Amino acid sequence: MAVNLESSEQVLPPEPDKRYVRDRMVWNPAMHAIPVSGIRRMVNRAAELDDVVHLSIGQPDFPTPKHIIDAHIHALQNGQTGYTMDAGLPELLTALKEYYNAKYRSTLDEDNFLITTGATEGIYLMITAMAAPGREFIIADPTFLLYAPLIRMNGGQVRTVPTKASEGHQIDPERIIDMIGPNTHAIILNSPSNPTGTVYPRETIEWLCQEAAYRGVEILSDEVYDNLILDDIDYPSVLSCATDLDGVAVVSSFSKTYAMPGLRVGWIVADQNTIRTLRRYHMFTTTVASTPAQWAGVAALYGDQSCITEMVTEYARRRDRVVDLVGDTPGLTGYWPQGAFYIAPSLPAGVDAGKLAMRMLEETGVCVIPGDAFGEGSSNLLRISYSTSMDKIEEAFARMQPWLERQPEFARYG
Repeated sequence: MAVNLESSEQVLPPEPDKRYVRDRMVWNPAMHAIPVSGIRRMVNRAAELDDVVHLSIGQPDFPTPKHIIDAHIHALQNGQTGYTMDAGLPELLTALKEYYNAKYRSTLDEDNFLITTGATEGIYLMITAMAAPGREFIIADPTFLLYAPLIRMNGGQVRTVPTKASEGHQIDPERIIDMIGPNTHAIILNSPSNPTGTVYPRETIEWLCQEAAYRGVEILSDEVYDNLILDDIDYPSVLSCATDLDGVAVVSSFSKTYAMPGLRVGWIVADQNTIRTLRRYHMFTTTVASTPAQWAGVAALYGDQSCITEMVTEYARRRDRVVDLVGDTPGLTGYWPQGAFYIAPSLPAGVDAGKLAMRMLEETGVCVIPGDAFGEGSSNLLRISYSTSMDKIEEAFARMQPWLERQPEFARYG
């Protein structure tokens, strides 16, 4: 950008490190659709404090299994550092095909998959490719924080289905179906859910798939927690509930199942026409996911799966304890989450979870995430993550419970 040297206020200073002056960036107005992250607000403040116990982090606290790390290192040592095909590493596409066909008795092939830079890119590609002015998208409230801003950035409209802690944050499929109108373009599902840990029952998913197909509405299902099922239930993926792939897409990743969030490998499962279109779009975003990380993904799918069982067993043990602790905490209304590693209990009506959570962080050193990070109608929720040790969970509640009991908003719940 040119600098007017005739202006006395813009004369370049003599010091080289101060010469690079930049005028104000003029952003695309769509950037206004991106909110300040409620998660970042809490975590950034926590970073300024001492002795903080985090019940805020949404990633596994387990180490990445050794055979996956070894495969990543081996790929680097063997020069696997170039680009892959735009759809992804062929060996990984084959591994995913075999994995999904064995899991859901489906007949997918490699052309039904696109490897992305984490599930985040997969969600980005799907939503931004679909959202447009006049198109409506139905999502739960609360739900993962990425969906609504991406819809709004591209001119789409968001319609929310509120859920309640007292009802286990289950969605009402009949209510969703009644919301479908001439402008409804897609329903976005997330089960198990972030931030609630809720797993939608098979009858809910089947009903929505059937009605969406009948009405020409797309379904995008975010299934990144599909292997973190904490009870003995059959997980109802959209892939096992829909009649076919027409109008259905699934996004997932290795991040949660195999404790490898930093390797950033995810994927989209969809019909071949959708994948062909998204491959072209993908080339203009991240081009390809990390090649060595994709080889690590191959090792994850073909290697020892006991790491999943061990993690799920421990998450279930923590879940059981957290549910008991929430039940003993003044003013919190809990429920029984069946997946992921979250619970989102509600506070009494009228309590601002954002202000309460920040105050609790500063006065007790316990960091949780307020519900307004996940939905405009969830301002009285707290997301508690139990992807941390049992000792830290016990310590956090030992601080939280007496503190909450002293708060005036909670006086009648003591």
